[in-house]
Amino acid sequence: MSDDQSSRSQGNKSWLERISQAFSSGPESVEDVLEILRDAESQDIIDTDAMSIIEGAMQVIHMRADEIMIPRSQMVTVKASQEPKEFLGEIISSAHSRFPVIGDSQDDVIGILLAKDLLPLALNNELNWSGIREVLRPPTFVPESKRLNQLLKEFKENRNHMAIVVDEYGGTAGLITIEDVLEQIVGEIEDEHDIDEETQIKARGDGTFAVKAVTPVEDFNEFFKTDLDEEEFDTIGGLVLKEFGHLPRRGETVAFGGLRFTIANADNRVIRLLQVTRSEQ
Repeated sequence: MSDDQSSRSQGNKSWLERISQAFSSGPESVEDVLEILRDAESQDIIDTDAMSIIEGAMQVIHMRADEIMIPRSQMVTVKASQEPKEFLGEIISSAHSRFPVIGDSQDDVIGILLAKDLLPLALNNELNWSGIREVLRPPTFVPESKRLNQLLKEFKENRNHMAIVVDEYGGTAGLITIEDVLEQIVGEIEDEHDIDEETQIKARGDGTFAVKAVTPVEDFNEFFKTDLDEEEFDTIGGLVLKEFGHLPRRGETVAFGGLRFTIANADNRVIRLLQVTRSEQ
């Protein structure tokens, strides 16, 4: 056996002995487990991507639905009082696949409409509420305090992809999807409608903008007509991190420079995506 192989074997043995000893006596906290796994990562026994997923999975155990939900004010809904031709444009422009259908108010969610279910109705000239009500899926309601690991398990068991989050009074607080939960574990899941690799800033159409954290401050200032400091940090993510004073979690918000920055995607190492809106005057 070569010296390198011998050294690696000893390193593996040392790490395996440590993790075996830790679990035989019982680690006292999640941090104890993570410390052992980070040591394994530093020795190239676990790669960085795997470690990130492990950390994300452990973080999800302690997170609640209200921490990552899409708030009520940003929900794209279909009103039962609208004619199909009135909401088709918004369904197409939003590029979502599922839409809560509401009755008299946003607290009255009567079903979930899948965009794909509209196509056969349109082809058969049945695109009316009589036909739509037949394809509505029953809504799933969860409390704001619902733990994400429990919610993910229910999503899998029920083959459901969306839940309506309700507050303590039974009102609609927001919505959450299985993709929202999975992104907390594996990082942002981009599709063809998400902000692409070349685009740093993308308007969402509701007064908000999706901004990649790696966007140069100079480019950010040019787009938003702001005068943020371009000397101290190269990226807008660096400026936002400075304002927080800690590595923020998804959903946390900070305001400066006349703008409000909400963390749209991040893990325990880096900010990836921001939601930016103009601060209220």
